[in-house]
Amino acid sequence: MEQTVQIYCKNNNKRKKFPPGSTLFEIYQGFELDLPYQIVSARVNNRSEGLNFKVYNNKDIEFLDVRDLSGMRTYVRSLCFVLFKAVRDLFPEAKLFVEHPVSKGYFCDLQIGRPIEIDDVSRIKARMQEIINKNIYFKRTECHTDEAVEIFRQRGMNDKVKLLETSGSLYTYYYTLADTIDYYYGNLVPSTGYLYLFDLVKYYDGLLLRIPNKEDPTKLEDVIKQEKMLDVFKEYLRWSYIMGVSNVGDVNEFSKRGEATPLINVAEALQEKKIARIADTIHSLDTEENRVKLVLIAGPSSSGKTTFSKRLSVQLMTNGLIPYPISLDDYFVDREQTPLDANGNYDYESLYALDLELFNNHLEALLRGEEVELPRFNFTLGKKEYRGEKLRLKKNTILILEGIHALNPELTAHIPEGNKYKIYVSALTTISLDDHNWIPTTDNRLLRRIIRDYNYRGYSAQDTISRWPSVRAGEDKWIFPYQENADVMFNSALLFEFAALRPYAEPILSSVPRNCPEYAEAYRLLKFIRYFVPIQDKEIPPTSLIREFLGGSSFKY
Repeated sequence: MEQTVQIYCKNNNKRKKFPPGSTLFEIYQGFELDLPYQIVSARVNNRSEGLNFKVYNNKDIEFLDVRDLSGMRTYVRSLCFVLFKAVRDLFPEAKLFVEHPVSKGYFCDLQIGRPIEIDDVSRIKARMQEIINKNIYFKRTECHTDEAVEIFRQRGMNDKVKLLETSGSLYTYYYTLADTIDYYYGNLVPSTGYLYLFDLVKYYDGLLLRIPNKEDPTKLEDVIKQEKMLDVFKEYLRWSYIMGVSNVGDVNEFSKRGEATPLINVAEALQEKKIARIADTIHSLDTEENRVKLVLIAGPSSSGKTTFSKRLSVQLMTNGLIPYPISLDDYFVDREQTPLDANGNYDYESLYALDLELFNNHLEALLRGEEVELPRFNFTLGKKEYRGEKLRLKKNTILILEGIHALNPELTAHIPEGNKYKIYVSALTTISLDDHNWIPTTDNRLLRRIIRDYNYRGYSAQDTISRWPSVRAGEDKWIFPYQENADVMFNSALLFEFAALRPYAEPILSSVPRNCPEYAEAYRLLKFIRYFVPIQDKEIPPTSLIREFLGGSSFKY
């Protein structure tokens, strides 16, 4: 009797038998699925795999296109390899750095010994298209890590040498595209012909790799101007290079040499210096003609806004100012007036869940020197209450408002611009795994939130991961469109952070059951965080932004 494996396909809720050793692509063909967009990868028993993955046992399989985050990561990684090969073919001595997501694409630094010209970009793009048109297969080779290290050392790819030497893995793999070898920490598409849509444009002093739109994969993402965001990335990259830390291998070498403490001290000092400069700027704008009376602080989930606002308050006090915090939560409309989301649930993240008229009336009255009675929102009753808490601004009092809507112009539409100073806070990760493997900034924030939710809010990693897509959707709608409105941006990410997060994150992520959908993301994060040599957090100061998530902060929350 011929042996078979049974596959359950989640895309059509059907079961079918296949010969052992069938690839995911062969299984996809066997199910004769009629999906709206081209598949690029699959989840096998809630673990992401490439389409060349062979199946030898019964499995649950879900085929993915670029609308799924895992599918998009597979697509972008593969596109980056094509970019790297095109650069190598045209500029053999060049250095390519895929640095960070910006403007709905990926910013790449290309070093060819002279400024990049538009003609250079056109040639690279044309070569990429030639490689894609040839439909060349991506070959994955698994080997002993020492063998892979030697292969990359011979090619002068020391970023990958450091990463693999310090990762602690006995075996590893690398990818080959014709005559070009590279390393990627996740799956690639089977061949270059899968990369049906991309663009490459000159972007300031580098390149912008454009990718398909995640909602409509038939068109490219729009390029959104993010000049301030790019400047922050560049500033922190310069600091990283000065410290000799540009990728994970560098951080690991610091840890292995017992030099984590100096790295922590410098990273913390740089952040404190930045906060002090922001406070100095606010103080310098405080004149009789144009006085800053309201500091607005916005940023996405787990960006460290609360600790930042507390540290900024300390620095403002050193300038003779008296910070007074205002919570937007106290200005919620009564619950029955809260707008509903698409599912008919209360949408507390909507701007219109706030009593904008009352909020602006109070701010205007305070700025005129009048006294107002501040509300307190009773979350049990779903109503505002007044408990006799009154406020009148003194000459040197400055209001601190921290919240997701702080940079939305509609929130403070009636307050003169000269009375406001706007700050955007986010964890903008600047180190990479290696030159071609960036670290998504969202991974930084998600790991922070998983640890905080588990330790202080009673949520499991499974709970946090399941909520994350809705959190991200709220950020896309209410935060990211207004980030360039900021007068200044602050990067809350720390160079040593992932190494400090690892001991906390590992046991929490490991507890996610294999049979739940959230396991796929937990497994990916575990695989990623284990590239870092862990460091103990005893040297991290109690005022550190990361203490908001790890615990041990000297601030009260």
